[in-house]
Amino acid sequence: MWEWLILGVTSATAAIGAVWLLVPRGAKPGGALAVFRSAQDAPPVWLFEGQTLVDRSHSARALNGQGANIVGWVDLRDQLQAQFPAFPETPEAAVNPLIVESALEDDARQVVFEWLGEMVRVELRPRPASATHSDQPTADVLLSATKHAPYPVWRLDADNRVSWHNDAYSRLYAMARESRPEPSTPLFTITPDRPATGRAARKFVTVNNSNQKLWYDISVVPHGSGRLCYAVDVNAVVDAEVAQRNFVQTLAKTFAHLSIGLAIFDRNRQLVLFNPALIDLTALRADFLSGRPNVLSFFDRLRDQRMMPEPKNYSSWRQQMADLVAAAADGLYQETWSLPSGSVYSVTGRPHLDGAVAFLFEDITAEITLTRQFRADLELGQSILDQLHQAIAVFTIDGTLSFSNAAYHQLWGVDPDRSFAQSTILDATRLWQDHCRATPMWGEIRDFVAIGEHRTEWFGAIRLVDGAEMICSVYPINGGSTMVSFEESRGASLPALRQPKMQVIGA
Repeated sequence: MWEWLILGVTSATAAIGAVWLLVPRGAKPGGALAVFRSAQDAPPVWLFEGQTLVDRSHSARALNGQGANIVGWVDLRDQLQAQFPAFPETPEAAVNPLIVESALEDDARQVVFEWLGEMVRVELRPRPASATHSDQPTADVLLSATKHAPYPVWRLDADNRVSWHNDAYSRLYAMARESRPEPSTPLFTITPDRPATGRAARKFVTVNNSNQKLWYDISVVPHGSGRLCYAVDVNAVVDAEVAQRNFVQTLAKTFAHLSIGLAIFDRNRQLVLFNPALIDLTALRADFLSGRPNVLSFFDRLRDQRMMPEPKNYSSWRQQMADLVAAAADGLYQETWSLPSGSVYSVTGRPHLDGAVAFLFEDITAEITLTRQFRADLELGQSILDQLHQAIAVFTIDGTLSFSNAAYHQLWGVDPDRSFAQSTILDATRLWQDHCRATPMWGEIRDFVAIGEHRTEWFGAIRLVDGAEMICSVYPINGGSTMVSFEESRGASLPALRQPKMQVIGA
């Protein structure tokens, strides 16, 4: 009898202990039923205390029978991480409550983490109906959205026939062919072997056999055994491209007749426009220029072709080219290039709209040669006159001293070429007056210079303050200028020379 009583007490104690283990600490009585919801088709539920699996529902046990050996938190995480990448690494990382959604589009499940005292309840369950239906459009909504889309959409079957189309496709078909859509004759020709990559290909349809073209970008994507096609209206884009192309052609035709080489670089510093003169002046190949080189490659090629001054240091030259482009963008670049061939180019950089930069190349070799020749002639004439013993000064029609020789500088002790200030006939006559005895000739010379026309040469005698006698000769020359010369007197010949030449014609 006592043995049966002890056995009954022991069994009751064991049963109470089992129930105590299943009920979470701090949970209300009956919590175990809430944890597992023990129905045959209930979602799988696991109960963890730390990393240790305490218990699981009937459906969770069934997973072990299907090859999923789950004995701890890490095992469950390894099994579900592919579908649920946000599954916490540890139970402590699972905030209460935590819902992790599946990363797969066709998987409408979620994992729910819930703390029950010191235990974590993990449930793998379907997403609630409110989330699966209200957050996702129905098939009717998707079909209506496609049917009423503002651009043509249609489906081609395996035989390349139109098996479905939307309203925009019907309207475009009627505009182009004045009939209802025919399944056997798609509006746009799309070959069966065209890969359905989704990349757009530009095509056009003509309006009712006219010359008017309607342009569309056609995209094709696979759909079952057929393909889905989308057409996007790009007429505005095509019109803009045509207008831009015509504008560029107009500019090219305009610049084609210029003798100045033109190179225009866009805001990205790529060559977008050049004229034939640029090829002639730079000796760059047309295919190189047509390849739209950037500005540094352009000047690199000029350097290779010896069509620009050879840099002394290549590394610093690259920086100089960058500074050159920056200066041109500010409208501050202008240089004269003396090329190894002997040619001379004037290079100018000018800014244009939208950050573009234009470079102008002009061959000024003839102009520079003429200037150099003119300068050489002047220097030759100067050296010849410097060899004369006569002191010579030339005044322009406005009375400015424009030329004097070495004998003049020595006689009067002055060199006007070393002064920045202009010397006039008034300054010269004052200088002469300071070095000579009184004579009315200085006033007569000033009047002669001012008359400028209807004049004839004349002579007169002057005497320096030291008593030396000089002959002053005054000659009218081209352009209304006047030449005055001084030389030593030759005695008796002076009176015969002076008297007939003193009168001024027209005075």
